[in-house]
Amino acid sequence: MPSWSAIEKAEPEFAAKVRRLFDAGRHKTIATLRADGSPRISGIECEFADGEVRFGSMTAARKGADLRRDPRFALHGPTFHPVEGNEAEWPGEAKIAGRAVPAGPVVAADEGGEAPDGEMFVADITEVVVTGLNDEANKLVVESWTPARGLQRVERD
Repeated sequence: MPSWSAIEKAEPEFAAKVRRLFDAGRHKTIATLRADGSPRISGIECEFADGEVRFGSMTAARKGADLRRDPRFALHGPTFHPVEGNEAEWPGEAKIAGRAVPAGPVVAADEGGEAPDGEMFVADITEVVVTGLNDEANKLVVESWTPARGLQRVERD
């Protein structure tokens, strides 16, 4: 499965749009799967660094246990609502789905960097989606990318 750098190389404009939407706010939401298969939603922060999407889980957090057991996830960027009357200015929202690959411990900088403070994961990406509006703000536009089919754009009433 591809890393973030593969998407940047294949679709640089789309990747830049996704990155802008994710970078628009600090807090994101991640969906993981509980042991019984039911979904779990958790708040999370993520970063785009060295061609990867990275996110962590604090020590003993349920989302980390979920990802170690079943690495499938969906990550949703910050959400902003369209302002009535100014819908054309709504930037949209972005989502990334894939498999979380353990990438080692997270060490708390404020504790002298001695003890692990959680676990870092990198994303093997299966799908990236941007939902927004067309220029006239009268149709929903869904742009999605997968490794198998590349970038696709659909407009809906």
